[in-house]
Amino acid sequence: MQLKIFWVFFKVGMLGYGGGPASIPLVHKEVVDTYQWMTDDEFQDSLAIGNVLPGPIITKLAGYIGYLQSGWLGLVNAVFAAILPTIILMIVLLKLFTEFKDLEWVQGMSNGVVPVVGVMLFLLTYEFLEKAQAKTTWRFIILFTLGAFILLYVIGLHPAIVILAIVIFSLVRREGRI
Repeated sequence: MQLKIFWVFFKVGMLGYGGGPASIPLVHKEVVDTYQWMTDDEFQDSLAIGNVLPGPIITKLAGYIGYLQSGWLGLVNAVFAAILPTIILMIVLLKLFTEFKDLEWVQGMSNGVVPVVGVMLFLLTYEFLEKAQAKTTWRFIILFTLGAFILLYVIGLHPAIVILAIVIFSLVRREGRI
């Protein structure tokens, strides 16, 4: 059973180019049609649950289906099989990049990525600020950003502590205690 679980999700990881939307039909074909581990309704339910949880849909489906078929070992096996092709590809690409990093066209390509990512992050931040400003004031946004900057860079708190504090503050504020 473990070999079947591994093979199903390894194939999905190899052939599911394009992320979740491209991989979901592959999972359905294998899980419902080929191996009949689930019915159509069960698959739709697991897909609906997986879509509301954070993270890549394929790893969530793999973990859930693997667990249903073979417990915790099946869960680990299925998730590992689904991400193994990406791990292999990243290792190969990083090895190639380090091997050829001194070539002029590789340096130009990698230098071209930095401004593009910067612009994408700026646009994402701008869109976030527009949505946040619709729900609060600029004064709050500026004070919040300044406070986060001080906590993270001046005091040096770990980001997880700052995020946890924000979550707790938001929950307390929502309950009306503040």
